[in-house]
Amino acid sequence: MESFDALLSGIALATQPINLLYALIGVTLGTAVGVLPGIGPALTVALLLPVTFKLDPAGSLIMFAGIYYGGMYGGSTSSILLNTPGESASMITALEGNKMARAGRGGPALATAAIGSFVAGSIATALLAFVAPAIVEVALSFGPADYFALMVLAFTTVSSAFGGSMLRGLTALFIGLCLGLVGIDLQTGQARLAYGVPDLLDGVEVTTAAVGMFALGETLFVASQLSRSQETIEAVRGSVWMTAKDWSRSWKPWLRGTALGFPIGALPAGGAEIPTFLSYSMEKQLSKHPEEFGHGAIEGVAGPEAANNASAAGTIVPLLTLGLPTTATAAMMLAGFQQYGLNPGPLLFTTNPDLVWGLIASLFVANTMLLVLNLPLIGVWVRMLSIPRPWLYGGILVFATLGTLGANPSQFELSMLAGLGFLGFLMRYFDYPVAPVIIGLILGPLAEQQLRRALAISQGDPAALVETGLSIGIYVICALVLLGPLAMRALRRKKAGSDIRPAFED
Repeated sequence: MESFDALLSGIALATQPINLLYALIGVTLGTAVGVLPGIGPALTVALLLPVTFKLDPAGSLIMFAGIYYGGMYGGSTSSILLNTPGESASMITALEGNKMARAGRGGPALATAAIGSFVAGSIATALLAFVAPAIVEVALSFGPADYFALMVLAFTTVSSAFGGSMLRGLTALFIGLCLGLVGIDLQTGQARLAYGVPDLLDGVEVTTAAVGMFALGETLFVASQLSRSQETIEAVRGSVWMTAKDWSRSWKPWLRGTALGFPIGALPAGGAEIPTFLSYSMEKQLSKHPEEFGHGAIEGVAGPEAANNASAAGTIVPLLTLGLPTTATAAMMLAGFQQYGLNPGPLLFTTNPDLVWGLIASLFVANTMLLVLNLPLIGVWVRMLSIPRPWLYGGILVFATLGTLGANPSQFELSMLAGLGFLGFLMRYFDYPVAPVIIGLILGPLAEQQLRRALAISQGDPAALVETGLSIGIYVICALVLLGPLAMRALRRKKAGSDIRPAFED
């Protein structure tokens, strides 16, 4: 009942005219960047961080959440019509959605994606509203050692989840942790890694790092990879509305996708890619028309898109309750909180309940706006696919530079932006993930603070870090995350060797 009352107060905040405008801007921008291949919601939030520096915190965060939800919606459009996912979580949608578009059923594919996203987003947001307070109750009992263990879990899961190699993920995290050490040590007052540069005494600005590595780095990388071949956009032929048969084949995948997406998205090692793959596999097994898979099965669009959007709401759970970002966009939202002096976690529900519940309630508003906007404006989104890439990324470069200068008019900050942008380009070029750098920069100082606090309480005894059952359990999970893939790889090699040996014996 308390959660319901708090949600009602949040709805009152989210439906204020100015916040409705922020939500509308967010979902519109999010859908647009989700449609455009190569531009994701994380990049957009990074670009807007310096622009929204002086805005109201509630409005800015509501806009960021709208961008997140809109990006998940918009990614399905380019997947279906262009066979090019705007977001990595939309890869599965392209398998069946583009086949439907080529067969003249692009309209129903877009419709089941939009309606399934609305259904999944609404259910998952309701679950978020009632699950988050329970997690907060548990988190309030955490001590410094428990929090440090939780940060270590975030580091290990993020390093393993992003990129194709755990070693590369850990390398990117190490870069972020080093950047987080720059500045004045709050406990001793000593300068660290500043090298006599006064501008570095305040540390590396998260906003500058995010804009540089995501916006500039991504722009330079795309410019280096531009293909001269023309991409074919499938036209939306026929009606965009679903038939009764389409509805009957879609509603169960919507619910099953929601059931997969929300809990997996809420895990520290969650994200949207895993539940979308699982949803597609499940629908293929349960479908009464398995022969259609690979040729345009509507279940292969409905289930993964529902899982995709449900996981977005699930990702908000660890972000708000524990302060742990599990996706690149969540990391950018965490940076948005911090630029207003807010630290997501259990205490945020006590110190800023109106802000938290207003943000949760705004997800319902954003979800409804997206359903209203997506199908009627499908022609607008399709035209956006024809924007020349040089114009698009040239505009991003200008916007990123002006935004950074507006937030911090300094020649040194502009140099930092360029240097971090080039670093981001090199990491993308050599296939190193960028998100762990930003997460290490944000969470590194917090982890250091909790570690020092735990050691101070125990008078320097490191055994205090593993005194509670919770911290021990978390470290066991960390070990499984790190060693599990290595063990699986060793088993596969052993199995491959045993399969080869009889052939030699024969």
